[in-house]
Amino acid sequence: MNVLVKIAADINVQEALNFVESPDCGGVVLFVGNVRNETQGRKVVKLFFECYEPMAIAEMEKIAQHTIATMGISRIAILHITGEKFPGETVVVIAAAAPHRGVAFEACEYAIDTLKQTVPIWKKEFFEDGAIWVAAHP
Repeated sequence: MNVLVKIAADINVQEALNFVESPDCGGVVLFVGNVRNETQGRKVVKLFFECYEPMAIAEMEKIAQHTIATMGISRIAILHITGEKFPGETVVVIAAAAPHRGVAFEACEYAIDTLKQTVPIWKKEFFEDGAIWVAAHP
């Protein structure tokens, strides 16, 4: 199997990296998305993520399979959290491995950009003075 897709309360960067590393892949690219401590000048206290998991997993699988079928990726891992996270904590990890670095970079960028556009994961930002749902995902 060359695809790892996971949604969980906790994710591990090393798990994604371990999954994609392979002797036939000279290029391994890792994207890690963490909670920022401020948004548009407002202090972020925490974020809360929820999703429609069956559809989210299916969409993440489509993204992963597309990178393998059309971009020359050998292995890819896409991990996203649900639940509550605080500034500095990891919410998304994408690791891509290919024989050469260029396609691994392209695949990571494609995967995170497409995930944000198509995967049904919703984010609520909590500030010191209130909270809002962010339309970062569909």
